[in-house]
Amino acid sequence: MLPFTRPTIDEATIADVAAVLRSGWLTTGPKCREFEAALSDFFGGRAVRLANSGTATLELALRLIDIRPGDEVITTPLTWVATANAIVNSGATLVLCDIDPVSKLIDLAAVERAITPRTRAIMPVDLAGLPVDRDALYALAKAHGLRVIEDAAQSMGSLWQGKRIGAFGDLVSFSFHANKNLTTGEGGCLVMNDDIEAERFERLRLAGVKRDQDGGMDVAEVGGKYNLTDIAAAIGLHQLRQLEDFNLRRRALAKRYFEILDPRLMGLPVADFAHSNWHMFQVLLPLERLTLSRGDVIRALRDRGFGVGVHYPALHLFAAYRARGFKAGDFPHAEWVGERTLTLPLFPTMTEADVDRVCSALCEILKSHLR
Repeated sequence: MLPFTRPTIDEATIADVAAVLRSGWLTTGPKCREFEAALSDFFGGRAVRLANSGTATLELALRLIDIRPGDEVITTPLTWVATANAIVNSGATLVLCDIDPVSKLIDLAAVERAITPRTRAIMPVDLAGLPVDRDALYALAKAHGLRVIEDAAQSMGSLWQGKRIGAFGDLVSFSFHANKNLTTGEGGCLVMNDDIEAERFERLRLAGVKRDQDGGMDVAEVGGKYNLTDIAAAIGLHQLRQLEDFNLRRRALAKRYFEILDPRLMGLPVADFAHSNWHMFQVLLPLERLTLSRGDVIRALRDRGFGVGVHYPALHLFAAYRARGFKAGDFPHAEWVGERTLTLPLFPTMTEADVDRVCSALCEILKSHLR
């Protein structure tokens, strides 16, 4: 079975995790501090703090900008539902804007039309590792006095105009989930503007506690339990050292997909090799011309030994969000893309022959079921 993704964990990583286990210090400690310092270097010296998930970093970013009930935060319906969940859980009003049908990223012109006096922040999402136009995004935010929380969960190592995502901008959230280009198993980090934000983040991620040198403590505001373990940080340190190689390999595999797949048979992603880290390779199925449903295509591929995924259905059609007043037809581009998306296998230890096998199976299935 070829899965749609698989983390690359080498023996040096396993040995370092074993050393952490033998040390007796398992929770947040010296490895987390080392990983935060390495990430800060990676992002050009910016303030970076770890958390136990990318979802946690989004939630804490909203705390850092003091979101209150009645405030509006704008994001896209074509993302993992945690993006919207974080906004709703903060007490803010979720505002969704449709996507550009080509890039599949949030339509910034639609964002500008959606801004009201209650809008406090924009939360764009770099779907599959392709960055939202940062120049246009920050020009828009500046013009309206808005904060930006970049949901860069999928864009570790992606670039914008030659600069690393995270090395500039406002608040930038990354995920280190098991399927990401850099993984700690579960985890994430937030890149911030200064030490004041970073110190507050530290307090909020562990119950709001502030300790003094005499062993005393105080809690000035209520926090949560979002800290990362040293076990996870040990994995992350090794992953960070290999990230450039991982992403180079992903780009090579993506190029192979473009060489083999026929754009007349399916929709292909934007071939942006200057900016994307190729976190995922997604195609759009021509459902109008098929006698099969997407589910049928997925089952047929799995029967042939290929794991594929759906990333993502339009989130406003989930029951929890329909209950909040969203409905079919609200965001037609996101709905159209969400109904047709198929995520193909892509991870660094794949071979070109693996790509060829996936393409052959997919094309055979589609061609044999065209209307």
